[in-house]
Formats: sequence, structure tokens, C-alpha cells
Amino acid sequence: MDAITSQIGDLADAGERMIERLRRKAFLPESRKGLNVRFGIAEAAQLLGCSTNRIRMAEEDGRLPPAPAGENGRRLGYTVEDLLNMREVLGASPARAPLDVPAIIAVQNFKGGVGKSTVTTHLAHYFAVQGYRVLVVDCDSQATTTTLFGFNPHFNITREETLYPYLSIDPTQADLLYAVKRTPWPNVDLIPSNLELFDVEYELAAAGSEGQSVLATRFRKLKQGLADLARNYDVVLLDPPPALGTISLAVMQAANALLVPLAATTPDFCSTVQFLSMMDQVLQQLGEAGIAVDYSFVRLICSKFDSNDPSHAMVRAIMEQSFGAALLPVPILESAEISHAAMRMMTVYELEKPIGTPKTHKRCRENLDEAMGQLEQLVRQGWGRVAPAAAEDVLNAAA
Repeated sequence: MDAITSQIGDLADAGERMIERLRRKAFLPESRKGLNVRFGIAEAAQLLGCSTNRIRMAEEDGRLPPAPAGENGRRLGYTVEDLLNMREVLGASPARAPLDVPAIIAVQNFKGGVGKSTVTTHLAHYFAVQGYRVLVVDCDSQATTTTLFGFNPHFNITREETLYPYLSIDPTQADLLYAVKRTPWPNVDLIPSNLELFDVEYELAAAGSEGQSVLATRFRKLKQGLADLARNYDVVLLDPPPALGTISLAVMQAANALLVPLAATTPDFCSTVQFLSMMDQVLQQLGEAGIAVDYSFVRLICSKFDSNDPSHAMVRAIMEQSFGAALLPVPILESAEISHAAMRMMTVYELEKPIGTPKTHKRCRENLDEAMGQLEQLVRQGWGRVAPAAAEDVLNAAA
């Protein structure tokens, strides 16, 4: 190997060391990501769908522990764990009923740079704040989602902790329980990924070229493994690779819902149209091979939308004309608060205080709540908890 080619490995090593330094700096003092976000009593009451008086009465009569207070006697606010306890005590849990099917949502687009992992992580944290039990499965060997959850995929995660031991040609695990990791969020678990997960692509491709029926078996295996695991959760979010490979196909078959993020640019629109066309062909081929794919919903969401950019507005109008009600009416706005949070390996839902101005943070958080809430509505529709939106309401919202 010549000196120029070997430089690639040196660059990768230097980059990995810098990621580890950033992680340690972001998660000091214990060098492990924590969750310090707190909610005031008014926000807690809004999330629980009750009055502040009801919370105070439950604290006074001993059903809830006294509100945590600082040295000066002022309320510190409630943690996510406090909120989960409050939901149980006050009967405000949104958890699905035992017979409701867990939502297993694949967040997929073959076009890179659309914010797939960012959408996945924000969606996970949104559902967590709302009180749902969430499992996130990082199926992408680039492991961006794993990194956002505070794990360095190079230093902290081994191949045996990913999907690899379950999906490989010579599996060493019979179910997926081995891979589930706790996260700083008490109601969010993660199956992490790292670069070595890509070995599954090589192995399955090689097996398929030899005429073995391994691919179909692995597709069904991942679906069964996730279905078994999903019994302990309300929502499962899958982050597949941004390419049409064996892992992506297995994820598409394992999911029961599909969310497609796309940015408001012409190249992203064109790429997404190609993705949908390829998906249509692939799903037909899977069906012919006896591999069933059934989605409760398929939706597209415009990510990284700049409301001040006329070209974004124009492309979004094209999306609305093309995709109709399948395009969610509320886009995710481009915000410096999301970028600043990502620099700290966080989402906006993990910030203790605004990084930019309070106004920018408030606008960003409100937009995320509204955008992510659209998915919650679809999930609850699948459980029969809310009535489907009328077609004219969807069109009016998009206007």
C-alpha cells in the first residue's frame, strides 16, 4: 500500500480520536452521556393532560413524592423519570393496550444528507417525553444514531453488541435481547451499530450468489426478532442504511410503517422519487418471493425546511402536488438549535437550556413537537385511540 493510500487510515484514526475527545468533553464529568433536562409543573401538567392542581394535590396526599427543590427552596423541575411515575400514578400513560400492535417504523431514504438519523433520534426523544416505551435499532454501519445516543461506535461498541451475531451466516444469538442497551432516557432503549455490521452485507450477498435461500430466511428472522422484542415497547424506530442492500431490505420487511424524510431541494425530491420507484419494484419482488410487506402507513416528511428560502417553498409546493396527503403537513424547520445540539451529541429535547436565543429555542421546540406529533397521531390511529383526520383537514393544514 503506497503512502497516499495509507493516509486514508491515518485520517480515519485521527477522526475517531477527535470524536472520542468531543464525547468526553460533552459528557463530563463521568464521560458518559446523562440526561439532565427538567420540566416545570405547568409543562408537566400539559404533557400529562391534567391541571397543575391535580399534581399538587397528589403530592399533598402522598400519592406522588414531594416536588424536588433546590437549596433555596425553589422547585428544580421534574425529570423524565418523575414524569413517568406521575403518569402511572395519575393514570396518564399513553402506552398501548396489550392487544395493540407495536408501531415498528422504518425511517428510510436512499439519499444521504436528509437528516435520517437526526429525525430518528428526535422522534425517539419526542415519544419518550410523551411517555411511550421506545426501542431504537441502529441498522446503519455508519452508526450516527448510536453516536447521538452517547456511544462511540469505534471505542464503545463491539460487533457482538450489534445486529451482527443475530443476522450473520453463522449466528451466535437466537434472539435480540443480547443487543439491547439502556440509554440516558429511562424509557428508551437502543440496539447500537458500528462499522463491522457491514460484514453482514458481504456475507448475505455472498450466500445469495451461491444460490442459498439465506436472504429470505434472514429477512423473516429480523422481522420475527423485532416482533418478539417489540412486545416490551410501544414504538420501535429502525434506522437502516441509506442504500439498497440486504440490511435495508430486511428492515423494510420487518417494519409495519414507513417514514421518508427528504429535504426541500430539487435533487432531494428527484432522489426520493427514485427511492419510491425502487421501493415499489423491490416490494413487488419480495411479494413474488413470498416475503410479505404490510405497512399501516407510509408518510414523507420535509426535513431541513427553510421558511425564508423561496426555493424551499417552491420545492415544497411541488412535493404537495406530487405526494398529496402522504406528505405530512408540518415540515421540520431548519434551525441552528438542532445544529448546536448535534455538536454536543444531543437532540433539542435533551437541552437543559437554550443554546441560542430563548426565542429560537422555543420556536424550534414547538415546531419539533408539532412535526413529531404527526407521527404520534398516526401511531394512535393504528391503535384506534384517535379518529383519522379528514382529507380536507389535511389539505387545509398543508396550505
